[in-house]
Amino acid sequence: MGDPVAWTVIEHGWTVYDADGNRVGAIDGIVGDREADIFDGIAIEDSALGPNKYVPSESVGRIEENAVHLTIRGDRIATLEDMRAAPVEELVPGPQGGWQRLLWRLRGRP
Repeated sequence: MGDPVAWTVIEHGWTVYDADGNRVGAIDGIVGDREADIFDGIAIEDSALGPNKYVPSESVGRIEENAVHLTIRGDRIATLEDMRAAPVEELVPGPQGGWQRLLWRLRGRP
């Protein structure tokens, strides 16, 4: 395992693991307010065909460079809210900036 890092350095594409250490997807969005240091959760892409899932911060465990470890098991991922229905106030732009926001709008995000 790598050294822990802050939520503010999470990047799109990082691998997401469940509580058992199994790969369950990749980061597709970070939800929070960097200026106030409030981390609300992440959006994970677990299937190219399915909707992204919203993982609230209380289900996010260890964060290390290139990997986010959840505190829930993989079978719970399917029961999480779709990102479109999640109570999101702000999506932290990733390295793509405006392009990422455009993609989110095309996927039905405000």
